[in-house]
Amino acid sequence: MKQQANWSPYDNNGGTCVAIAGADYCVVASDTRMSTGYSILTRDYSKICQLAEKSVMASSGFQADVRALQKVLAARHAIYQHQHNKQMSCPAMAQLLSNTLYYKRFFPYYAFNVLGGLDSEGKGCVFTYDAVGSYERVGYSSQGSGSTLIMPFLDNQLKSPSPLLLPAQDAVTPLSESEAIDLVKTCFASATERDIYTGDKLEIVVLNVSGIRREYMELRKD
Repeated sequence: MKQQANWSPYDNNGGTCVAIAGADYCVVASDTRMSTGYSILTRDYSKICQLAEKSVMASSGFQADVRALQKVLAARHAIYQHQHNKQMSCPAMAQLLSNTLYYKRFFPYYAFNVLGGLDSEGKGCVFTYDAVGSYERVGYSSQGSGSTLIMPFLDNQLKSPSPLLLPAQDAVTPLSESEAIDLVKTCFASATERDIYTGDKLEIVVLNVSGIRREYMELRKD
């Protein structure tokens, strides 16, 4: 019988995303490497997408599905703006993203997302997702090929209070904005050493009261 390679509708293009929420800011970061197998397709591909004024999504996984997901969310947000005459809040965008992913649960978007932004009170918020829309509001999160290296480090540095504690504790991290940015840079410098799918350049998006700004840092290119 003739052997043939099985075709798959999915690929994993690697890459790592991190988000950290603070008292009045949110930091969302990802590397810019896009790979398939042992090949690098490009060293300068942004995985971060601004969905609304105060919502930013970073996505790893299959970048074709990620791009399709971004287009759907952009269209849904445009409809929302026409109907309500305002930008969607970050918690509302979080629910929309969950619904959008869940709607495709029988043929999912192969996308692993972290959504970061500011809520209606101006506090930082981070939402973390699986591929079929299950989500949770957390103080920090990581997704992608380097998440198994970064998450234990973040747990060690920023351990969240248990969700079982009553009264419920705030999920935001105690760090200042500049400390959070430095922590993210340390995360990626470490992950790049051990994960072949993470590297080239780090893109950091910072949201706060005064708006959005971007920072970049070079990573290893091997």
